[in-house]
Amino acid sequence: VTLGTMVTWQEALRLWQQGRLLNLPSGIQWFGVSQPAGQAIVISLSFLLLIGAAWATRNLSAGRFVYAVGTDSEAARLAGINPKRTTFGVFVLMGALAGLAAVLNMVQSPQVQPNCGDGLELKTIAAAVVGGVAISGGRGTLWGVLLGMLLLANVNPALTHFHQPPYWEKAIQGLVILLAVVADGVRTRKTTH
Repeated sequence: VTLGTMVTWQEALRLWQQGRLLNLPSGIQWFGVSQPAGQAIVISLSFLLLIGAAWATRNLSAGRFVYAVGTDSEAARLAGINPKRTTFGVFVLMGALAGLAAVLNMVQSPQVQPNCGDGLELKTIAAAVVGGVAISGGRGTLWGVLLGMLLLANVNPALTHFHQPPYWEKAIQGLVILLAVVADGVRTRKTTH
């Protein structure tokens, strides 16, 4: 449902804009400050959010509830956690953070392309699984996701360095996700037997 909704809205935006670039008011770019100051704002805000979210997942009951529901929603329910409310809260929070990420991306350019962000869902999943997040849920850290993202960000430059075509990037990401799913399945099978 999530991916289907995303594709529907992406294509609706593309149809509405007819593939044209959307020009933004000059005051929006870099929050109306110089480029170095704007970059500092984007980077600082991103790291503050990462640090805050990493702290919250380890130290707040809501963060622990997310891990509990991801590990075993029925056991979490029996422990007094409402899995539906927890899942809904996570979706609301992720939607808000995705909106903030879109704003932080938008301020870096005087124009926005209708296809801006296409393919990021695959990169995001790949970064998460490379960083140790279990496809089945309940395991992983935000610091691991950051490391996975940094590792995968080097795939395209590595392909360029080794004179390989850039279209291999998505194939490598898909392979990484496939290997992570298989490894997670093997790990889950070992822990349940």
